Amino acid sequence: MRWQLSAICFGVGLSWGLIAAPGLCDTPSKSAQDLDLSPEIIKDSPVLQRWRRQVPNVLEDIKNDPSFPTKVRLGYSYVPSEQAFGVNVGVEDVFIGRTGLTVSGEYQATFNGQREAYGADLHYYLRPLGSYINIAAVVGYRHLETNSYSTDGVNLGAKLLFVLSRGGAADISLTQSWVAPGTGEEVGLTTLSVGYAITRNLRISTDIQQQNARQDKDTRLGVVLEWIP
Repeated sequence: MRWQLSAICFGVGLSWGLIAAPGLCDTPSKSAQDLDLSPEIIKDSPVLQRWRRQVPNVLEDIKNDPSFPTKVRLGYSYVPSEQAFGVNVGVEDVFIGRTGLTVSGEYQATFNGQREAYGADLHYYLRPLGSYINIAAVVGYRHLETNSYSTDGVNLGAKLLFVLSRGGAADISLTQSWVAPGTGEEVGLTTLSVGYAITRNLRISTDIQQQNARQDKDTRLGVVLEWIP
């Protein structure tokens, strides 16, 4: 009985000790206000200011924040088969909200007036926008005109995107589509584009496009300056 009484007394004493000294059971915490940083550093850091307001879900941000930007394009093109230079203007991947949908459009023409192409496409990216590798379904309209043929109609295809560095610093895309598919005027378009940033808002891109029609086949080469809004 004496050892049971001693155990009970020890337990009661320990309980009163913990109640009297709650700091022994508390886990010390450090809020953003307790950081040993000067006010100037916190003021000049949007990341620290955001974390002070609310700790973000970093994984969710990385998953949904687009790894590639919207681009406004202006450049020159060259058609070796016609030895003709031309102009290439357009906009690529204008985002529709936070969905996987983007809109792109372009206009191409040679200075000799023998070649013209224009159209707009809707891209639906199948993977999260933050992915380094993505695939998009392409649906749109395209008009093509050369000295050998002229066609227009629905443009259907797919786009494969490799993001080498997030934010538009570097990427590679390969697009395969067909204009007026299933008709006698069907034309296949294969476009390979490589882009690299030279400043925070400017990129340079090189395009190679193969145009395959029953009447003729030719290639267009392009060097494009891209502005990131």
